[in-house]
Amino acid sequence: MNIVTGAMGSLIPKLGELLVEEYKLHKRVKKDVEFLRKELESMHAALIKVGEVPRDKLDRQVKLWADEVRELSYDMEDVVDKFLVRVDGSGIEQPHDNSGRFKELKNKMIGLFKKGKNHHRIADAVKEIKEQLQEVAARRDRNKVVVPNLIEPIAIDPCLRALYAEATELVGIYGKRDQELMRLLSMEGDDASEKRLKKVSVVGFGGLGKTTLVRAVYEKIKGDFDCWAFVSVGQNPDMKKVFRDIIIDLGNPHSDLVMLDANQLIKKLHEFLENQRYLVIIDDVWDEKIWEGINFAFSNKNNLGSRLITTTRIVSVSNSCCSSNYDSVYQMEPLSVDDSRRLFCKRIFPDENGCPNEFEQVSRDILKKCGGVPLAIITIASALAGGTKMKPKCEWDILLQSLGSGLTEDNSLEEMRRILYFSYSNLPSHLKTCLLYLCMYPEDSEIYRDRLIWKWVAEGFVHHENQENSMYLLGLNYFNQLINRSMIQPTHAYRGEVYAFRVHDMVMDLICNLSHEEKFVNLLVGNGNSMSSQSNYRRLSLQNRNEDHQAKPLTDIKSMSRVRSITIFPPAIKVMPSFSRFEVLRVLDLSGCNLGENNNLQLNLKDVGHLIHLRYLGLEGTKISKLPAEIGKLQFLEVLDLQNNRNLNELPSTVYNFRRLIYLNLVFCQVVPPVCVLQNLTSVEVLRGILVSLNIIAQEIGNLKRLRELDICFRDDSLDLYEGFVKSLCNLHHIKSLIIDCNSRETASFELMDLLGERWVPPVHLCRFKTYMPSQLSALRGWIQRHPSHLSNLSELSLTRVKEVQQDDVEIIGGLGSLHFLNIKSTHQTQRLLIIPADGFRSMVDFQLDCGSATQILFEPGALPRAESVWFSLGARVAKEDGNRGFDLGLQGNLLSLRDYLSVVIYCGGARVGEAKEAEAAVRHALDAHPNHPPIYIEMRPRIQEGAHDDGFV
Repeated sequence: MNIVTGAMGSLIPKLGELLVEEYKLHKRVKKDVEFLRKELESMHAALIKVGEVPRDKLDRQVKLWADEVRELSYDMEDVVDKFLVRVDGSGIEQPHDNSGRFKELKNKMIGLFKKGKNHHRIADAVKEIKEQLQEVAARRDRNKVVVPNLIEPIAIDPCLRALYAEATELVGIYGKRDQELMRLLSMEGDDASEKRLKKVSVVGFGGLGKTTLVRAVYEKIKGDFDCWAFVSVGQNPDMKKVFRDIIIDLGNPHSDLVMLDANQLIKKLHEFLENQRYLVIIDDVWDEKIWEGINFAFSNKNNLGSRLITTTRIVSVSNSCCSSNYDSVYQMEPLSVDDSRRLFCKRIFPDENGCPNEFEQVSRDILKKCGGVPLAIITIASALAGGTKMKPKCEWDILLQSLGSGLTEDNSLEEMRRILYFSYSNLPSHLKTCLLYLCMYPEDSEIYRDRLIWKWVAEGFVHHENQENSMYLLGLNYFNQLINRSMIQPTHAYRGEVYAFRVHDMVMDLICNLSHEEKFVNLLVGNGNSMSSQSNYRRLSLQNRNEDHQAKPLTDIKSMSRVRSITIFPPAIKVMPSFSRFEVLRVLDLSGCNLGENNNLQLNLKDVGHLIHLRYLGLEGTKISKLPAEIGKLQFLEVLDLQNNRNLNELPSTVYNFRRLIYLNLVFCQVVPPVCVLQNLTSVEVLRGILVSLNIIAQEIGNLKRLRELDICFRDDSLDLYEGFVKSLCNLHHIKSLIIDCNSRETASFELMDLLGERWVPPVHLCRFKTYMPSQLSALRGWIQRHPSHLSNLSELSLTRVKEVQQDDVEIIGGLGSLHFLNIKSTHQTQRLLIIPADGFRSMVDFQLDCGSATQILFEPGALPRAESVWFSLGARVAKEDGNRGFDLGLQGNLLSLRDYLSVVIYCGGARVGEAKEAEAAVRHALDAHPNHPPIYIEMRPRIQEGAHDDGFV
């Protein structure tokens, strides 16, 4: 669905729904509805074509017509939804009471009366809208609006080959550049100057890769410091938040940080860093005065060799950042011709030398226009990436003609926008809408994938004719396509999936401008802006970027009545008026806003009950301790996110009404649901953090037949609970992710895993299985041996309290072909040597195996060929005693894909100090020459006391 089509994508199916016998519309009204549906289907097709034309190339009459139809579609959907809510709402089954048959009969009579009244209302509304639509169509015909012929948009790579761009793909930044930056940081040496705080400022225009460069260096060297932090500033920063983020990132979180002013935060930062050797990155500094405030926070001269790196686009700012003789400015330069070509070709073709001859000249011309700027090269290459089928050369020629004069430092902003706009305009229409929605978020925000996708679903951006398809999975496909197009930048990628991302500030600038033109999102930043009474914005993003700024509360009731979506970022909650003023609201995201008892707000959460159209309610981290019973009125609610509200320990019984709920997140809540709640949530696909204390609740889970993800915690270690749960689990045939925990971990028995091993057959869709309860690998062995095909899709396995791991277990688990992540921790190990074979774990990316002090782990040559991170244990005493290998663990010349980290826990119990030190030295020596130079983390348990004699015991 393109932005100019408004609510068309969700409205047309609803008009079809009105025509069913259930609603008993008058014949004349049905005829009008059928007319509207057919007319809108035709207009929808035309509007999709309009949306594929760059807005600056559209005829003005076409723009006016498209805007009129878009606004009408919003109004029509509001009318239809109000009718459906009133009619369906009067027939919603309510919990049983004991008030007698007379009250029940009275309620039915009132319901019937209301239905009759509502039928008259929709008849009048449909008649009025029909007249408006005819008037718009007639005006279009009179003026002979013609939509130009269009070239089909570039197809999306069907293989989604690049889920996220690895840092090593940005050729030319790594190698020569990071070595130069590290030389300026002067990390080694005994000279006194090396002990001073040294600052380096990286400067260059947008898109050159400044942040990417310093991030790479940061990840490479942070292990050499006592503490480290990476914080983005941006154009309009809240300095209190900047200082708080630095303190938290350094590893010094305090509950009172929110209460401190800027001076108090600087004082706390001084105190914390007084005896610390630190590495701090201050990214994206725009103003010299802002830098002066930040610099003051690091004025404490502890002479421990700390380093401070800044990035900026502005030369004067970079000079201000480096005022002493010991500081350095690093001027970013564009990529060389060869590096530009390598990056471009690597993104499009199977190998960097695979450019066909017919594309050689046009490739060189395109790269010349990109001016060696990585952001331009990647976005253009991603737009041209054709997957298995090469795109025709004519599309490359069209792209080349649209790029203007080419990128230079003097015209970088204008030409970069042109390049990014080309990438945007070549997105399919539904992806344009999804991308524009990101302007709801503040600059430099880290945005979480799942929360965004559920908001897309609630907004109506994700829809499919097949109702059996999961809207979330379709939204996930949209998200991956944006990643593949390089329009968004991953910040947290794990085991091949992106869980969080940022929008490059130049892309954000583009989509904010487009959104403003289309009246897509109204951004209120608390700097005096207010809603216009003539505003047609349907979505609001409230961002009070300065906590000390006293923004005026919103008061324009007229425009509020049309708002369909609100996302509030703290502390902008202070300007929020009563929820009851928003008549057609579908999305309300209050995540992170303080709605606790001491919030000093006039808002009352009970008023949410008035938002009868609401699909999405985000209350994550809002410090609430109770949900009002009125929330049960939200009969159309699809997403309820209550995560991270530790004081919330009760759900109202009215949750019974949420028959359309798809997603319920209770992680880090103490909620035990009331009896007979779960059995009615038959649409739920994701249920996270449910706390089970009664057998009847465990049994009700079996009614949730659409469940894909289940994260469950048992309040007690109870055989009755476990039996009821396993029986329910056998009815859930669509489970892809299962996470099991118990409040009484320390006393929990092996009974649940035994029952699962005996009675449950994992469904073929199972991708993730995690349990934090005691378990034996006999259950897993049984599943693999009896039903090997049922675990063919298992990619994540975590068993953190396994009794014992034997060599047979290692080999059986290693045969799971799709396994990417393994985390096993044993508690009572007897086998003294475990060998990680070369013929197993062929798909493993993240390997974690902790077998305590009684076992040595040995890697065969060629083991874990794809592992990027490895975490394992070593029993120092056992390794020394067994065989002639000593501390040769098979690490040298092995694990060639390792890049994220290698972490080793050395259990020193029973070993001499010298043996423990020898084990540590052997691990470090084995990886000194590793070609990828991964970070190495070695932990001694227990720690060796400073000055301990080598002959003494640890």
